[in-house]
Order: sequence, then structure tokens, then C-alpha cells
Amino acid sequence: MEKRLRSSLQTSAEEFLSSAAKLPFKSSKSAIKTLINTSVKPASDLTSSLPLALCNSISHSISRYKNLHDSTFAGSPVTPPAKRARRSSRNKKEDGVSSTQHRENGRQSIVGKLQVYAYVLRLCVFHPKSAFSASDLLPAAQELHDNLILFESDSILLSEIASLCEEWWKGDLLGKETLISQSLPVMLSRSLTLKKKVDVHRVYTLREAFMLFDFEDESIEDLKHLLIRCVISPLYLKTEEGRKFIAFMFGFCVQLMKEVCAMIKSQIPFGRKSMLEAYGEIIFRAWKAAEGECKYEIENGFLQGLIEGAIYASSAALAASIRRILGGFLSNRTTEGAEKLIFCLAEPIIFRSLQVANSNVRQNALHLLLDLFPLEDPDATKEAKDTLLEKQFFLLDKLLMDECSDVRAVAVEGSCRILYLFWEVIPSPIITKNITRIFDDMAHDACTEVRLSTVNGVIYLLGNPQSHEVLKVLLPRLGNLIMDSTSAVRAAVADLLLLLNDIRNFHFHKVVSIDILVSTLANDQPLVARKITKLLIPSYFPSKVMEEEACKRMITLIKRSPTAGARFCEFAALEGASLRSLMKLFKVLSDLIMSSVKLDEEIVEGLLVAASHLCTNLAKDASFELALREELSAEKLKTFFTVASTLRAQSSICNIISTMSLDAVGDLFEDGMGLINRFCGLSDIIERQAEIRSAHKMILSCGWFDDMFGVLVGCLQKAACGCHKKFGIELGKQNVGSAIRRTKSSIKVSSKSKHCNGQRSSNTDINRFSEDYASAVGVSWQIKDLLLHENSRKAMLGSRHLESAYSALKVISEASVLYCLQYDYLNTWSVSAYTTLTLHMSLHNIKTDALISDLTLDHLLHCANNVFRANHSNTSDNDSLPSESLNSTNTKIAPGYSKDTRECQTGTSLTKQLRISNMVKMLTAVLKFVADATAMNLVTRSQDRCLNFTTENVKFIITNLREHSIAQSHITEDLKDIFICLKSSLTYSSKLLNIMLKACEDSSCQAGAYSLVNELFNLIVSVEEFLGYGYAARLVTVIQPWVPDMILALGSNCLGKQTPDKGICSDSSENAAFHLPSWFYILARVELCEQRDTNSDDDTEGDQHAKDFSAFKRLVEIMSMLLKSNNKILDAVGAILLTGSLSALQSKKFDLVLGLLHFVSVKLVSPEDTEWKELKLMLASIEEIYPKVEREAEELGNNESDRQKLYSAKALLEPVWASFTYDDRRHSMEEE
Repeated sequence: MEKRLRSSLQTSAEEFLSSAAKLPFKSSKSAIKTLINTSVKPASDLTSSLPLALCNSISHSISRYKNLHDSTFAGSPVTPPAKRARRSSRNKKEDGVSSTQHRENGRQSIVGKLQVYAYVLRLCVFHPKSAFSASDLLPAAQELHDNLILFESDSILLSEIASLCEEWWKGDLLGKETLISQSLPVMLSRSLTLKKKVDVHRVYTLREAFMLFDFEDESIEDLKHLLIRCVISPLYLKTEEGRKFIAFMFGFCVQLMKEVCAMIKSQIPFGRKSMLEAYGEIIFRAWKAAEGECKYEIENGFLQGLIEGAIYASSAALAASIRRILGGFLSNRTTEGAEKLIFCLAEPIIFRSLQVANSNVRQNALHLLLDLFPLEDPDATKEAKDTLLEKQFFLLDKLLMDECSDVRAVAVEGSCRILYLFWEVIPSPIITKNITRIFDDMAHDACTEVRLSTVNGVIYLLGNPQSHEVLKVLLPRLGNLIMDSTSAVRAAVADLLLLLNDIRNFHFHKVVSIDILVSTLANDQPLVARKITKLLIPSYFPSKVMEEEACKRMITLIKRSPTAGARFCEFAALEGASLRSLMKLFKVLSDLIMSSVKLDEEIVEGLLVAASHLCTNLAKDASFELALREELSAEKLKTFFTVASTLRAQSSICNIISTMSLDAVGDLFEDGMGLINRFCGLSDIIERQAEIRSAHKMILSCGWFDDMFGVLVGCLQKAACGCHKKFGIELGKQNVGSAIRRTKSSIKVSSKSKHCNGQRSSNTDINRFSEDYASAVGVSWQIKDLLLHENSRKAMLGSRHLESAYSALKVISEASVLYCLQYDYLNTWSVSAYTTLTLHMSLHNIKTDALISDLTLDHLLHCANNVFRANHSNTSDNDSLPSESLNSTNTKIAPGYSKDTRECQTGTSLTKQLRISNMVKMLTAVLKFVADATAMNLVTRSQDRCLNFTTENVKFIITNLREHSIAQSHITEDLKDIFICLKSSLTYSSKLLNIMLKACEDSSCQAGAYSLVNELFNLIVSVEEFLGYGYAARLVTVIQPWVPDMILALGSNCLGKQTPDKGICSDSSENAAFHLPSWFYILARVELCEQRDTNSDDDTEGDQHAKDFSAFKRLVEIMSMLLKSNNKILDAVGAILLTGSLSALQSKKFDLVLGLLHFVSVKLVSPEDTEWKELKLMLASIEEIYPKVEREAEELGNNESDRQKLYSAKALLEPVWASFTYDDRRHSMEEE
């Protein structure tokens, strides 16, 4: 190859270029380079012939490339070609492919030649002996450069030519300015596309070349867009040369600078911290290099706008982002002119803004002042500077007492920061005044954030050693904050004490006494307790003393405060205590518990809890696990239970056994059951629940679960028998007698258990049943809790007592639902356990006679229907409110009802409300089961009954809302509980509605869904009427995701029909309007109220009442917006509302007619909308309504008010009637 090239080079320049162009470019590069660098001498003829030959070859190749390019992309002729002889499609295809392939091959060949020519040209330009003249080579370079845009699809050739132009510029060769107009945009675009740092470097090195462009010319727009893209390119902002290049761009022209500044401003709300800081550096560099108009624009346009934006920003986050950009100047304020500029821009506005009425502006201005501090004029006299500084301190002191807590919080931290930075130069009187204000006033501020900022500010201030002498005296004033009501403040004080512990000559116990620290350790949250443990480790468990001495100190702490000592052991390993020392401590604690030394039960409890925590930490390390097992023998564990007289102590032993998964634990079953059998108040006491869980874990780890579950089921069966005797509820197939015997023989209550439960005050059946029921509630809680964890759930579902538990819960749940309104002690736990157990049995395919989910569903729906029937019968028999009749002692719900006045009393209004609240919770638990079982496809039938139950449940809630609004003059916990149930019921009802609409298509399901959705709307209206806007607004937020399903259910009966059903809005043909949903009336009232808003003096009481339904109006607006997006559903729902207005017209409810028609004709579809053509159902309704409204208005007597309402209704319908209905009827008659 090299010989052939050398021979051609000796022949002529043209022959050399022709030979080189025929060789592969990559493989021939080294040979070409060697020949040109060694064979071409300055005196050779090639120095003059080769540049000319290069220029000619390049021009010829580019001409061929253009011709080939034009033929490839030439447009087709306007007229079709003349008809030619038919050829086979196969030949056509082959000819087309061969022609395209031929053109592509030709293009590739030309590109290959141009690559060689460009490479040869580059070698000639930078010949080691400067054999070639740049002026001779310039025409060839210009030819390549001027046609650069042709080769945008050939990246290698493009890069080769761009590199040639770049090197030409760097070499400062003749005509360099003619080789940049095309090459610079290429390199700039390449850097933005490939995102490589080397390309950014190349652009930066050519930055001076950009100054040759005329940025005022219109043809430069593409380049300007590329430059603007650099401003938001992460690569340019990340690299130093990229930031320098963007700063250099500011000098190209004023207009481009303004566009760059606008782009930077647009990025401020969304920019990350690093991006904003990069912009700050860029602006500072640009300002420093700028002159004249450009500098003026940066200072008085961009920077002045940033200063104002930082003060008047709409949010704290936006203000902080702006200050990050200003930080580029603040960090370089020592640069000449920077300090003066900052002062001139900020001084006229910042002091005024610190005293305005808007607290957000004051806060933003304060943040800016703290960043600028000290704000001073470098050219001012010392007296002027001192005056300005005093003004700043005066305003800071004033803002420390600002009425806005957010401003005070910023002021206190800012003051501490200023003291930290400038302690040495701030006059002593100012330091004394500021720091006294902080410690005496801010530390006791009513706002938590201010107190927290005070502690954090003092921690920051401690970083300046000059402040230590003063702080040593003042810090004890912060000691009381360790008992602050907010955990964040207490944690900050703990951090302060930890910092003091590391500073020489400071003693944390002089700030907070050891007694208070120990008390806080015992009672505070884990975060604070762990910090205090770290603080006390050097005192109570130091690593620098012998292990025996450390253990003695630990025992001292436990005896001083058993709870604190136990929590110390909980966090000691996490805070650096060695596991070896902790193992030694565990043995010491174990020996002390086993010793004959008489200890208080509180200390024994502390020792056992501490041992449990140590065991948990040590068991994580396998090297200590064997030693722990050897230490914990069955005899020792039995002794532990013997000395443990408190529930917490016994729970700790259970934790030790379950943590170590000990096998040889002896006969500890009764000890574990002693914990589990204590059911009193279990569902409400968190500490008791934790103790029970520890006993569950121990029994499960020891393999005694089935025995424990048998005992629990025995308690349930005993309560079930009580329900049978008291209420006459039938028992299941289980042998009741044997169940009772098993219960008596299984439950062995220890003396400790007897002590907890106490002696029964009376042996009457009433007291006995209430105690048995309370035990069943505790067992129900345990069953539900056990089902939450995989291991215990698996054991329960495999137990031989499972069916007995289910049967007993069924009986107890039935009694709880049916008689909840008569007895205060009946609650929801049994129902919740019953439904949860059913779901898990169904999911795990536990075999029963029938599908267990269907059995449970039928049972609970039957019970609920009995409650609803009693409610309806009592409502019809009495004129009182339905909720009052439900509380009557004469309500007969089921056979066997007890009328014992000692148990079942009507009681006070509060008692009634408590029972109603309990009933609502009970029905909510049933509704949850219905929704969950349906969602899991566990309900094979009874979909209609599920919808009917849900509808009746919502009606029951609405019925009882009025009594709450009357009886409750203030918000009680009972009302809060009911509202929580309301939100849950709303969610479960909507979820069920969604499932049913997807699964069921028959008319009965559609009717049930329609009834349910109307009751849900009624519920929203009732809550807003009886409980107020706040509660209703929260319900609307809850139901908002389900509004599409509600709309679909509302129009489900009409979807797919050609004409609306006449009775669709009513339950009967007679008095139809009286059966319209109540939300129809409120909707009509709201519409009429809005219609009369222009004449506020004429507001009636009803209109004023309608104005109060703001939450309902919001819901209607959401519904209207969704309806407008689907004409088919809009048609169905509109037909429902129009049918309702027709029913109202028949019943002479003209307000209702006008309100509904106004909503349909104004809010849903305006008369001029062309969408009416697609709304067939609504047009059919209007065709029926319009003549009746017209006839009714004519037949009215002297009632001018009603006639005017009907005329208004007619006016609403008339445009639609005339445009769509009447015209269609006339056209059809003309055609006939």
C-alpha cells in the first residue's frame, strides 16, 4: 500500500489523491501521514501542485455529491408519466432496490473520498516543516467548510471538517475567520447532543470566534437557539469551562444577554440547588467582565429584579431559590465593586420591607438581610457605617418579638448566626442585649418552632469559642426545655447536651440535672431516650473501667430508676457499648434476679425488662447466642416467672424466650396464659396489647399455640352460651355442654390473674354475662391481632379449634349487632374478629359445609336487616325522630329480647348518642366486610342484598345525624368517632358501587346502584346541614376519586335506552315528588339562590340556607365537569334530572321544577350548544315537559309567584324546544 502511494506521489498530486481515495480510510491514515510528513519537502513541486489538486478534487467530489443528493430527494412530477409497457411487479421491485442501492453506494464512495481529502488537507496545513502555504490551502478548506451542512448525516466526515476548522482557528492561520460560520454551530450542536466534556472544552476554546457573528441579524436565530440551550444544559452548568462559556455569552450582544437572563429566571422555580448556584457564579462572572450597556442591564435589570423577587416571592421556597443565585455575589463580595453594588440594590428596599404588614414579606426580607449582613456602603464614613449597623441590630431585635412566629424563628437563628460570625467585632452591649433576649424570651416562646430555633441557634453559636464564657452562665436557663411538650425541642436539647459533653470546661449536668435526665430517659420517646443514653454511657456504663465496675454502676442506675435503667439497656448497644460488656451485664442481672436478696417488684421489673433488651441486642450476634442459651435454663426461667409479679415483668420473660427460640423451657404454659387471660380493657390499652403480643410469641415459639387457642375459644364459647341464655340466639352445631366443660377445665387462672381481674362484686346472671362478654371482647382482639402475623395466622387456620371459634364468634356477633342499642357494653370487636376470620378462612380454602364467606354474609345481612326493620317500624309508629325511636326500650328486634330495666335503660341523651355511635361502628364493620369480600370475589350471590344493605346503612346514618346536631352543643369524642365511621362508610359504599357496576348488568343491580348513589348524595347534604361545612368538605375530599362511579350509577338505569323511564326518580306513581331524593331539593335551592345573587336584598330564608351548602356545591361542580366530557352519560343523568322536574311539576313543587331545569339548561348544557342533537333522552324528556309547563302556567289561578316561576322554567326550555324538538317535529310533518 505504502509503495503504491509513494509511486503515485512521485508521479503527480492528482495521481496521489486518486490512489489515496481508493484505499480504506482507517487503514491508510498512517501511510498517508508518513508519506506527506517525510516525502514532501519545502522545495518540492508538490507544495504548489498538491493544494491545487486538493481544491479541484474536493470541488469535483462535492459537485457529484450535490447531484446525487438532488436526484435522491427530487420531487415527483406534477402530471402522471405516460403509460408504459406493463412489467412484472417483481422486476419493478428489483429495479427500485438496485437503483436506491446504487445511489447509496455512490454517496458512500464520495464521502469516503472527502474524508481522505480532508485528512490530507489537515496534514498539509500542519506539516511539521511548514512545507505548504496556508493561502494555497485556504480555498480547499473553504470549500469543505462552506458545504459542511451537506454532510450532517455523516458524523465522521462532519467531525473531520470541524476539527480542521478548529485547528485552523487555533493556529491563527490566514483566513481563519472564513472557517467559523458553519463549523461553530456544528461543534456547539455536537456538545449539546453527545454531552461530552471534551466537546464543551472545544467550544470554550473557540469562544472568541463567536464575537465575529452579527447577533442582530435575523439569520443568526438558529445559532442563538443553540446558545440558549447551553444555559439549561446540565453538562454546561456542571463543568467550569461550560459555566465560563455561558458567562462569556453575555458579551455577545445586549439582546442575547436579555434572553439568557430571561431563561435563567424561568429556571428558578424548578432548579436544583447545584443549578441555581451555577447560575449565581455565571451571573457574577458575566457582571465582572461586562461593560457599558450590558453591565447596566445586569445590575439594574436582572439583579435588581432578583432582589425584589427574593423579598416579594410568593413562597419561601421560591425566595430561597432566588437567594441561591444571589449567593454568587455574596460569596465574592470582596471583589472590587461587588459590595457597593449589593448595597445600592438592596438598601432602598430591604429596610422598608422589614417593617411592612405582610409577614411573608418580612420573613423573606429578614432572610435576605441575614445573607447580606453586614449591609454597608464601602465608601461611607465610619460614623455612617456604625449608624447603619445599629439600625440593622435594632431591626433584628424588633423582629425577635415579631407577631408572626415564623419571623421570630428565623430571627432567633439568624441572630445566633450573626453572633457566631462576628462575635469579636460586635459591641458588648449589643451582644448582651441580643443574647439576653434569646435566652429569656425566645426560649420560652409559645411557638414550638421558635423554641426549637432557639436551641439550634445556641448549638450553632457554641461553634465560636469566644462565646463560651458567656454561654456557660446562660445555658442553665435552657434546662427546662428538656421537659418541653414537643419531642423535637427535647431532642434538640439532648443534642445540645451531647455537644456540651464534648467541649472542655462544660458540664452537661449543670444545664440539666441528672435526676431530670434519668426521668426523661424513662418516659420519653425512643429518639430522645437514645440520645440521653449516649450522654449517660460514660457515667453509668463506661468502657474505660473494669466490666465489674461498669456493671455495678448500671445496677445503681436500675435501682435509682428501674424504667430508665431498662431503656438504657435498650439503646446501649446502638450507642457504642461493647457486646462483651453487655453479655457480662446480662449475667450480673440474671444472677441478681435469682439471688435471695429481697427486691421491690418495681426493681425486679426493671431488671427483667433490662435483661430482655440486652437479650434482644445480643441475639443479633451469633457468637453470643450460645452463651445466652447456656445462661437461660428452664429452671432459671421458671424462677424468673416466680419473682415477676407485674405484667410487664412477665412480658419481658416471654420476650426473652421468643427471642432465643428456646426449646427446654419447662412447664411455662400456665405462666404465659396468666398474661393472656387478663382481658380487662385489652382493646383500649396499648401497653397491655404489647404484653399480650409477647406472650403470643412465646407460646407460638414453644409450640403451644393450639392449647392457647383452645383456652381462648373456651372463653368465646362461654360468652356464646350466655348470649343464648340471655337473648335466645341459637347456638351452632358445636356441643355446648362439652365446650363449657372444656372451658372450665382449660382455664386455670393463677393467683396473679385473680388479683388482676378482682373478685366479682355479684353472682347475678347479669354481672356474670357482662364479665363473660368483656372476656370475649379481649379474645376477639387477640384473634384479630394473631391473624395479622403470618406465623400465628398459619397456626390458627390449622388449629382443630378453628370451627368452634367461628361458631362462637357468630353467636356473639349476632347478639352485638341486634342488641347494641340496648346495652352499653356491647361493642364491635367480636364482629370485626368474626369478619376478619371469615376472610382468612375463605382465602385459605378452609373446608366447611358451604362457602364460608357466603354464610357469614347472609348471617350479618340478616342481623342488619332486623335492625333496619325495627328502625322503620318504630319510625312509622311514632312521630318522634327515627333516632329517638331506635333508642326506645320497647324496640323488639328479635325473640328473647330482655326487658330487664337494670341493664337496658333509655338513659340520658349522652347515653343514647353513645349507643347510636356504637351501632354505626357495628354497621361500618359489616359494610367493610361486604366491600372486602366482594372485592376479593368471595361473594358468589346476594349482590342485590349487598347493595340494599349498603343503602339502608346510609339511610340509618342520615336518620341519626339530626339527633346528633340537636343533642351535641359542642364537638365530642363520640361525634369524632362517628365521623370517622362516616368517612369509612362513604369509602366502602363507593368501592362497592364501583365493583357492582363492573360486575352486574341486570336491572336489579342497576336499580340498587341508583338507590345507593342517591343516598350517598343525601348523606353529603345531611352532613353539611347538621354538622357543618368543615365535616362535609372533608367528606367531599374522601369521595372525590369515586365521583365518576357515582355519576355512572346515577345514570345506569337510562344508559342504552331510547326514552327515559317515567318513574325512575320515584318509588311510586302517586305523590312522586315526595319520594325524590333530598339532594334534588338542595340542588334546586342552590340554583335558585345563585340565580338571585344579583338581588341580595330579596334573599329569603330558604335561599340563605342554600348558600350554606358550599361543600355540596363543590361536589356538584366536579360532577358537572365530568359529565361534560361524555355525552352518553350526560344524556342519561340529564334525563334523570328532567324526569325529576316532571315529577315535581305534577306535585306543584314549582321551586323544585325551576331549580332542576336551571341546573340542566345552564350548568350541564346551555341552550345554544350543538351537543343537544346527541342528547336523545334529554330531548325526549323536554318534549314531554315543555307542553306541560306551558299548560300548567296557563291554568294557574291568581298565584302570580308560581306563574312567574313556570314562565322562567319555560324560558329556559324554549330555545331547546324551538331549535331541536319543535323543528324536528315540523320537518317530519312536512315530509309526511
